[in-house]
Amino acid sequence: MAFGTISAAAAVFTAVVAAYMALVAFGNITDFGTNREFVRHVLAMDTTFRDEDVMWRAVESRTVADIAYVAIIVWETLTAAVLLLAAGYWARGLRRGGDRRRARRASTLGLLMVVLLFGLGFVVIGGEWFQMWQSSDWNGLEPAGRNVMIAAFGLVIVQLSGHRDREVGARPDTP
Repeated sequence: MAFGTISAAAAVFTAVVAAYMALVAFGNITDFGTNREFVRHVLAMDTTFRDEDVMWRAVESRTVADIAYVAIIVWETLTAAVLLLAAGYWARGLRRGGDRRRARRASTLGLLMVVLLFGLGFVVIGGEWFQMWQSSDWNGLEPAGRNVMIAAFGLVIVQLSGHRDREVGARPDTP
């Protein structure tokens, strides 16, 4: 086992984010109504300043909002699955001195999925397009930003693990 290495850190970080995303998806599936209302209010822009220059962006259709919310849950579930798979690859690669490239690729994909969900989905689309930043009741920018930073930090660790392996003269897929 490669305890104390950057690859071990990447493995643990990937597993933690995988568990987090699995719980996020599980929570949204088992308590569907809470965040469903969040998505509906953000898309409807009904708690923003209601500036007529941007209110044309509002989506007041409950059906469209529900479709968007189900798409978010599907994305969260897929992200959790990719990261759980990556954590399994890390465990195998570290335990057997095996191929870590697959673990890096899967971790990178999963962490980029987190960035797309929270960065593009919540910060860019929700926060800016739908003016979520204006709402005191339905503003998810702070947790979204936190999730983007966690994923970005994870991407750095994962990518450094491959760089560090090359730097010390080891093949990226060996301990």
